[in-house]
Amino acid sequence: MGRLLYLASLLLGLLAGAQAECMEKTVHKPWYMLTPAEQTAFIEAELCLMELPSTSGYEGAQTRWDDLQFNHIVQTQVVHDVGHFLPWHRYYVAIHGFMLRDECGYTGPLPYWDETADSTLSSLDESPVFQEDAFGGTGSGPQRYITDGPFANLTLRLQRIGEPADEYRISRSLNSFFLGGASQASLNSCFQVQTYTAAWECWHGQTHSAGHIAVGGLNSDVVLSPGEPVFFLHHGWLDAMWWKWQTLDLPGRLTDMGGRNVATDMFLRLLQLPAPGPEWRDYDGDEGGNTTTLNHVLYAANLYPNVTVGDVMDVGGETICAEYFYSDSFTVEVTTLVDGILTPATF
Repeated sequence: MGRLLYLASLLLGLLAGAQAECMEKTVHKPWYMLTPAEQTAFIEAELCLMELPSTSGYEGAQTRWDDLQFNHIVQTQVVHDVGHFLPWHRYYVAIHGFMLRDECGYTGPLPYWDETADSTLSSLDESPVFQEDAFGGTGSGPQRYITDGPFANLTLRLQRIGEPADEYRISRSLNSFFLGGASQASLNSCFQVQTYTAAWECWHGQTHSAGHIAVGGLNSDVVLSPGEPVFFLHHGWLDAMWWKWQTLDLPGRLTDMGGRNVATDMFLRLLQLPAPGPEWRDYDGDEGGNTTTLNHVLYAANLYPNVTVGDVMDVGGETICAEYFYSDSFTVEVTTLVDGILTPATF
C-alpha cells in the first residue's frame, strides 16, 4: 500500500510539473492577419474586461480594465528609462492576454499593430487598426475623444498616484508623420546593436516613442496610456521586435541583460515622476546595484504572480508561453564583418 501511495504521489507530481510547462503557445501576430471572426472575438473579450467589476480594491478602480491600467500607473517611474523596460512590458502584455483568457474566455491569437507596415501610409486613417469595426479612428472636439468604434464610450477613471479618480474617455490625434521611428530603416539601426545594454536604449527611444506619439491623446500619456486598448497592440509590436532581435543570437540573448535599474533624474524631471523609493529599490532583486539583472523582480500588482526578468527572457518558456508571427513583408537587415568586408545579411 505504501508503495502504491508513493507511486501515486509521484505521478501527481509529474502531472503537476507537466501542467506548469508551456503546453500550448499563444500566437501573437499582426491585427490584419487575424480572421474577421478572431478580430470580433478579441474585441468582445476586451469589452468583457472593461465591464467586469474590479477585484483589486484600488481606490477609484471599478473594472478589471482599471485594475490592469493601475499596474502601469503605480510603477511608471520604475519601469521606464531602465534596462528592465522591455522585460516588464513583455510580462504586462502577457498579463493582458492571461486576463482575456482566464476571465473572459478568449482563446484566439493576441494581435499587435504592424507599425512598420503602417509607417509607409500617408494617413493612419488607412490603417486596418484604426477602422470603425476595429479600434475606431482619430478623435475630435476640444478633448479629442474618439466617437466611433467599440471603445468610443469607454469610461476611464484612474489618474496619477495621489490624484483623485475623475472620469475621462479615450482621446486620439492620429498623425502618421510620427510613425517614422517604426520604419524599416529605424528598426535596422536597432537590429545592428550587438549587446542588450546598448540595444534596450535603441528600442526604448525613437522606436518605442513613435507608436505612442503617432496615436497621440491618451496613448501619449506616459502614465495613463494603458487605458487605451491600442497600447497593448503597440507594446505587442515592440516586444515582437525585441524577440526578433533576440533570435538573431540564440541562446546567448536569452541571458543577455543589463542597463540601469533607476531612471535618470532628467527623465523623471521631464515627465514629473517621483524617484523610486526604498519600497521599490529594496525589493528589486538586483542586490543594491544600479544594474538590471536576470534576478530583477517584475511587479504585477497582484494581477498575476511577480516573476523575474530571467523568467520572461524566452517568449516560448513557461511564463510567457507564446510565439510570434510576422508579416511576409517584414525583414531584418544587419551588417556583419565577413573576411574583413562589411556584408549585409537579411533575415
